[in-house]
Amino acid sequence: MSEKTMIKVEGLVKRYKELLALDGLNLEVKEGEVFGLLGPNGSGKSTTISCILGLLKYDEGDIEVFGEKMTPSSYHLKQNIGVVPQNVAVFDELTVYENIDYFCGLYIKDKAKRKQYVEEAIEFAGLENFVKFVPGKLSGGLLRRLNIACGIAHKPRLIFMDEPTVAVDPQSRNSILEGIQRLNKEGATVVYTSHYMEEVEQICTRIAIMDSGKNVASGTKEELKNMIKTGETITVEVQALDESDLEAARSLKHVYVANYENGHLIVKYTRGQRNLVNLLAFLKENNIEFGRVYSELPTLNDVFLEITGKELRD
Repeated sequence: MSEKTMIKVEGLVKRYKELLALDGLNLEVKEGEVFGLLGPNGSGKSTTISCILGLLKYDEGDIEVFGEKMTPSSYHLKQNIGVVPQNVAVFDELTVYENIDYFCGLYIKDKAKRKQYVEEAIEFAGLENFVKFVPGKLSGGLLRRLNIACGIAHKPRLIFMDEPTVAVDPQSRNSILEGIQRLNKEGATVVYTSHYMEEVEQICTRIAIMDSGKNVASGTKEELKNMIKTGETITVEVQALDESDLEAARSLKHVYVANYENGHLIVKYTRGQRNLVNLLAFLKENNIEFGRVYSELPTLNDVFLEITGKELRD
């Protein structure tokens, strides 16, 4: 992977009167990455993206895109950036073809090249059978794909995708995720925000977790998983369990939590090997009858909740 830096954010501070939206944020995105930007509601993700795009003034810090300082008038930089917003942003009175042609035309003035790019975007998004449809006649999944086609038709080097799979069916979601990976293989760097952790885990090469306007953790999914306490969770169906047996389970090697809930013994381990073998041996030695056994390694969702907390956000 190239080590060229596509986005560099240093010490970014943004205030909305008394509210500190960004608190000395640092962020770096390398060329060729699918970079996941995660965070609870109100963590500062949207503010960060707006500042990077030069759409929002900030109070302190520096932002570079493609190695140059980004300003509101940096149009030579912006023409190499594509944005797919969370809310579908197309013209209701234009057809699918006309919408894509309009957005592509903002950057590509050569008519022959624009026609080629529009047709390639239509094919990329699987919209060949809908070119004459207006948005009001499209399903939710098709609208999302049109939104993406409008954002990437001019073949940008850097693409921001904000929740592109919200409220679509599984088939459309798979199509969109495969499309993002295809764009990346063709050379685009992608910044991807989503609340669907399994999507981020599937497609992102590196991830940053934001909270309270800061980058609180970043790395590959494996590096992030190594930052949290939970290394493995084993769940065992147990009909009955004495308190003394539960206390004994809590004293097993590498165990930091053991609870008995609704007929299930749930044991969380920090790290370590042979956890499952040791737990099954413990159950047999103590004549504890058990049924099905499940072993789970930590997911990105576990990382997210442990780092940002489980309380509800507005």
